[in-house]
Amino acid sequence: MSTEKHFPVSWEELHRNSKALAWRLVDLGPWRGLIGVTRGGLVPAAVVARELDIRVIETVSIVSYRGDDSDPGQSETASVVKYPANVGDGEGWLVVDDLVDTGRTAALLRGLLPRAHFATVYAKPLGRPLVDTFITEVSQDTWIYFPWDVEPQFMQPIASRIKAER
Repeated sequence: MSTEKHFPVSWEELHRNSKALAWRLVDLGPWRGLIGVTRGGLVPAAVVARELDIRVIETVSIVSYRGDDSDPGQSETASVVKYPANVGDGEGWLVVDDLVDTGRTAALLRGLLPRAHFATVYAKPLGRPLVDTFITEVSQDTWIYFPWDVEPQFMQPIASRIKAER
């Protein structure tokens, strides 16, 4: 029996949760700027930047690698392929990502920007200690399907899928 749970997120839900993240962050500023973590963090970063009226926006791009690159989210290593410009140690900067999963990306970012404030929309238990602010915690065995990763299609009800697995 598979223990992986599936959690599809719609555009509307992601927008609503990103706006909720902005509400949690509004009194923690003012911010010098925002750093969006590419690629998944770009959508929540845009929403948060709008809601907090942040005009200075940088990006950081971190790529995770496994030997065959079959599942980048579960890789052993990560490397920065694009650094944010002129952010120093991150003091006064807000880093926004869609999800903290195992914490590898967040740990790498913490090393680069130790004084930045880290915020994510979703957090899993392994990565949760590495972020300062988040909206929704999901179990480690939950696979989040973001709206840019899926196409609308029929899905079997949960009970039917579990019966089929047993």
